[in-house]
Amino acid sequence: MSGTPSAADIRRVGVIGCGLMGAGIAEVCCRSGLDVVVHEVTEDAARAGLSRITASLDRGVRRSKLTGAERDAALARLRVSTDLGDLADRDAVVEAATEDETVKVALFATLDRIVVREDAVLASNTSSLPIMKLAMATARPHQVIGVHFFNPVPVLGLVEIVPSLLTSPQTQSRAEDFVTVALGKRVIRSQDRAGFVVNALLVPYLLSAIRMLESGFASAADIETGMVLGCAHPLGPLSLADLIGLDTLTAIAEAMYTEFKDPLHAAPPLLLRMVEAGLLGRKSGRGFHDYAPAA
Repeated sequence: MSGTPSAADIRRVGVIGCGLMGAGIAEVCCRSGLDVVVHEVTEDAARAGLSRITASLDRGVRRSKLTGAERDAALARLRVSTDLGDLADRDAVVEAATEDETVKVALFATLDRIVVREDAVLASNTSSLPIMKLAMATARPHQVIGVHFFNPVPVLGLVEIVPSLLTSPQTQSRAEDFVTVALGKRVIRSQDRAGFVVNALLVPYLLSAIRMLESGFASAADIETGMVLGCAHPLGPLSLADLIGLDTLTAIAEAMYTEFKDPLHAAPPLLLRMVEAGLLGRKSGRGFHDYAPAA
């Protein structure tokens, strides 16, 4: 391949994980005309992931965000697989697996072995884990970078780009072009620090709201109303925590506390008990609020 690679040469994209984040990333990629392979660990998870993407595209048609022909074309560019080997020919792979360092490190070690393209971008959608740890699981750390999307991915236009100390300028440039040119999203940049920009600001706020509820300082309704009407936030902090997922919020908080040892990053006992009880927010049907099952 001659010349300098750019976003235009990223046509085949792999996505690892087809939960809320992975499905959203896969959807925006296939809607942008890219060939997409999504990996899931089991056939059941793969079917659920494909159903999630299809349902989101169908909603887009109902809301006149895209036509039926555009939906069909996007689905034709998408394949869901349980074989990581199907990612071998990808120009870029975005890992969106569970927020677990051991799982993610193992995945990057595997990607390093199987992805054929020598200059493939190996990206992680991690919310908080150090990109350097993932990079050092490979023999090509200069090609590993954080590309952190926000939920819901088809709606929110922001992506954090997080290079490690070893990420090459070429990899960063290609990742930024992929996000901005191919996907049409806005980029902000962060150093490789737990929480990056958005969660470093957001997570202490959410944890403070949970502590306020836990201590009896104010009711859930008043906390929510105070931030919606007092600060013009579209969601109150407890509703936002439910949307993120209380297990995900806990994982981010723990990663930030491990790195910074700041008490503001420590997960409150109430949050830990809710996660232990399986009260994870919207995705489980109950968190700080109750949610009707998705139609």
